[in-house]
Amino acid sequence: MEKKRILIVDDDESLIELLTINLSSKNYEIITATDGKEGLDLARKERPDLILLDVMLPSMDGYHVAAEISKRMGRWGPKIVIMTSRSLKMEGGAAIMSGATDMIQKPFKLAELNTKVAKILDKRPTLRK
Repeated sequence: MEKKRILIVDDDESLIELLTINLSSKNYEIITATDGKEGLDLARKERPDLILLDVMLPSMDGYHVAAEISKRMGRWGPKIVIMTSRSLKMEGGAAIMSGATDMIQKPFKLAELNTKVAKILDKRPTLRK
C-alpha cells in the first residue's frame, strides 16, 4: 500500500523538522515548504493527501493558499488543516471559507495532531495515480 503523503507548509523550520520526524515515524511521506507560494506549487505538483498549513507565511498567507487549492482542485484536492496561534473562534470562519477541513491551535501537543491526521487520512484514498 502506498504511503499517505503530507505537505507541511510553515516558515518555522524547527516546527517543520519536529513534524517531519513525528509524522515520518507514523509511516507518512513528508514534503515541506517554507512559504505560501512554494506550498501552493508543491500542492499542485506533488498531490499530497493532506496539507498542514500555517496561516502566517511569507509570499502568500495560508488562507489564500487553501482557497487557491480548493478552487483549483475542488473536492478531489487534498484535505487541509490550518495551523494557527490565533484564536480558533476568531479564525474559524476564515478557515471554512478558504476550504480548510480542520484547524489546530499552536502550540499543540503532538498526540492531538497525530489523532487529527490519522482521523482524516484513515478515511481518505490516496490522490495519486
